[in-house]
Amino acid sequence: MYKIMLADDEGIVIDSLNFIIEKNFGQSCTVEYAYTGRSVIELAEKFKPDIAIMDIHMPGINGIEAMKEIRKTNKSVIFIVMTAFDKFNYAKEAINLGVLEYLTKPVNQSVVIQVLQKAMDIIEADRNKRSNDLMIREKLEIVLPIIESDFIYAALSGADFEREKDNFCNLLGVNEEYGMMLVVEFGESLVDGNLTNPVGMSVKAQSFYPTIRESLKEELNCIVSPIMVNKIVTFIPSEKPQLEYDDRIGIIEKARKLIRDLTRQLDIQFKIGIGSVTSIYRLGDSYKEALSAIRNSKGRVAHVKDLSIGCEYEEDYPINIESELFDKIEKGDIEGTMTQANLFFDWMVNNYPNYTMDIKLKVLEFVLFAEQKAFLSGGMTYYFLYREDYLPTLINIENNEQLRKWFIDKLTQACRNITSKREEQTSGLIFKSKQYIEENYNKDISLDDVSRIVDISPYYFSKLFKEETGENFIEYLTNLRIERAKDLLMHSGMNIKNICVDTGYSDPNYFSRIFKKQVGVTPTEYRELCN
Repeated sequence: MYKIMLADDEGIVIDSLNFIIEKNFGQSCTVEYAYTGRSVIELAEKFKPDIAIMDIHMPGINGIEAMKEIRKTNKSVIFIVMTAFDKFNYAKEAINLGVLEYLTKPVNQSVVIQVLQKAMDIIEADRNKRSNDLMIREKLEIVLPIIESDFIYAALSGADFEREKDNFCNLLGVNEEYGMMLVVEFGESLVDGNLTNPVGMSVKAQSFYPTIRESLKEELNCIVSPIMVNKIVTFIPSEKPQLEYDDRIGIIEKARKLIRDLTRQLDIQFKIGIGSVTSIYRLGDSYKEALSAIRNSKGRVAHVKDLSIGCEYEEDYPINIESELFDKIEKGDIEGTMTQANLFFDWMVNNYPNYTMDIKLKVLEFVLFAEQKAFLSGGMTYYFLYREDYLPTLINIENNEQLRKWFIDKLTQACRNITSKREEQTSGLIFKSKQYIEENYNKDISLDDVSRIVDISPYYFSKLFKEETGENFIEYLTNLRIERAKDLLMHSGMNIKNICVDTGYSDPNYFSRIFKKQVGVTPTEYRELCN
């Protein structure tokens, strides 16, 4: 059955078309009609036609405008224009609206039949395709999540993955030898960068899992795991062993859009961590990086390359305290490091009071770890004999309080070195970006251009820039340009149009508006005041 809508202000045309349709297509068509632009729009909303035969000139809203309105609510309708006007502009607008045929009256009956049959063939092909797609999708929707789940579990655990990898990839259509892990984490709220009530959310998660899975599939070419407490793990294949800058930024932007869309739909909060590209056999490493990206970022989306990321730790110790300690060390958090170090030291002496040498070895291990982080961050210069007195000092320490003091002093010193280097690196990055802006403010530069120069994502660069300067990128650039313009207005004889171009603006009117908004007067008024 095809629904056909006729729109023409001439009753004889409507009657003729109705007769042709009934005679040649019989009961396979339902026909409705309207005589004005407004009534045809209203009819289309209720009738939802498959085919619409439209005149251009009708009382009120013309046919072109009517088609534009109808297209907003009915993307699939096939338009056929039948009009006495053969003006080029009308034909051009009709083509832009995806009109199947533009017919000029009078139209031969055989032509009408031929065009209608062509439209019906298109509709029928689309319907068959949708039907087949739905059938295939229905079958895949039952089996595919199970295969994807097994793939993720096998990749993370390493159990038999190397042996079964080819089977998984064939079934899932994965031809790439590389990929990355993206972890979606959810909770009731986001407090200081941490999601709350993860266990409680895992209970509720089954109700909204299909929404998250569908959204991930729409945004990314990916394989999606089932819910793991309050996390969903996603594998994104990659043809290359390393992401190019633009590709990395593209993934980050898709992740940010995903969070925005999901937050609007669901009454929960999200964070996303993205690991680096690895061999498909080492996806566990990318997964750990994605988790670390979530843990080390207060933002909602973090890529491992944008952050200083830690490593995974052995599980034979009190991991909650140790993980916190290592996290504080890597962040250069001196107070946090002291708190966690004292807790861990208390655990050692309370549980192993007679194992003094083992405690000293553990203390040395943690100090070496902290200093390694400081060395790798560039906060300390390594030389071979740097620790020549460590073992003699530890051996000669006689009681736990002396040992605790040595332990805390070494860890906090490493933290200070990490913090100072990180501040130095951030300052250097911001200095480089400011230098680039100052050298290029008179050109059409953007946040993306500057973030590319310093080689971090626009999202992360924007955060750093605001934290360091107190202004966002646009504010900083605008202030710089306006200050330059003020200087030229005050000390040069350049006309305002040339000053506009010299300060990076192509439109004098826009320049004038921005100048007045920033300064309170127009460029002309400012020059007069200065004179």
